[in-house]
Amino acid sequence: MRGIEIQQGAMFSYVSLEQRVPKKHPLRTIRALADAALQEMDGALTVMYSHTGRPSIPPERLIRALLLQMFFSVRSERLLMEQLDYNLLFRWFVGLGVDDEVWDASTFAKNRDRLVDHDVGRSLLAAVVAQAKKRNLISDEHFSVDGTLIEAWASMKSFRRKDDNTPPPPSGGSNVEVDFRGETRSNATHESKTDPECRLYRKGPGQESKLAYLGHALMENRNGLAVDGCVTQADGYGERNAAMAMIDAIKTEGEITLGADKGYDASEFVERLHKAKVVPHIAQNTKNRRSAVPAVVAKTDGYAVSQILRKRIEEIFGWAKEVGGMARVKLRGLGKVDWRFTMTLAAYNLMRLHKLVVTPPATAEVSLRCGT
Repeated sequence: MRGIEIQQGAMFSYVSLEQRVPKKHPLRTIRALADAALQEMDGALTVMYSHTGRPSIPPERLIRALLLQMFFSVRSERLLMEQLDYNLLFRWFVGLGVDDEVWDASTFAKNRDRLVDHDVGRSLLAAVVAQAKKRNLISDEHFSVDGTLIEAWASMKSFRRKDDNTPPPPSGGSNVEVDFRGETRSNATHESKTDPECRLYRKGPGQESKLAYLGHALMENRNGLAVDGCVTQADGYGERNAAMAMIDAIKTEGEITLGADKGYDASEFVERLHKAKVVPHIAQNTKNRRSAVPAVVAKTDGYAVSQILRKRIEEIFGWAKEVGGMARVKLRGLGKVDWRFTMTLAAYNLMRLHKLVVTPPATAEVSLRCGT
């Protein structure tokens, strides 16, 4: 018999949010992992706030909401607040009740800036890595490093001479017609008036120059988890300097290996690795030159394995850009872009840990857009 549509809704609901989320939903595992990491960060989160005044958004809920934004590619915080208003799954993950009021987007953004000021992205990444170490999922001997281009939230029209303080014409608004034909532009003489910290850069010969930053990640080779990351201004030395800084931060007494592509095959960089007791498993660049990587190292079995595993770091960058929103970051300034990048690496690790810790891929019944 055909059912009859009844428009009148029930006044009360006796089904809790906990009951509405499937037992095998990937977000349940990710929520447990995130909560464990946030518990380790409790002391660091406490010092961010004063002991007087009105209570702000709890930082744990703020961080969980930002993780959802990355998992589901929500392109703005205004849309994120809209989702939190009617999406029961989002409410459950963040920790909001069915009747709890959702924050205003501007209030949320203001509280987010507090996370930027206290470098919470890096703290979260370290806490998630610590959770992986407790489960013996992190290699402490074999690593890979690489960098990627992060397009800045600035137009090429904003890239003008540093001494050019001419305001835009009264007609036509800010998006005026600009003719750069015949003009030589470089970072030495020009800067973006929208984001002065970004740089004009191209990744390789024949590629388009863009206003961008460089994002760097250090990956352990056992399960492809990001153990460190940072963002620098885009220049020809940024990748190697950032790689050395991340390697120096590793606390280990034994010898470690570092896999990388041909861009890192420079004598100065390889020499710095030797001094740090790091074996350079770097792809040899022998095009019209001699590689700085010793032949005795390049002939080892470990070197061959590193050359295979190092390419997995592209999975991190691919997820960060396609899902996490890092292809063109919607924030300005090196500090904010660095915070967002490290937060995205932490989100990627949580997604990977879901697969590694609890749910084998063959038995997963529910899949996230983030690839789990």
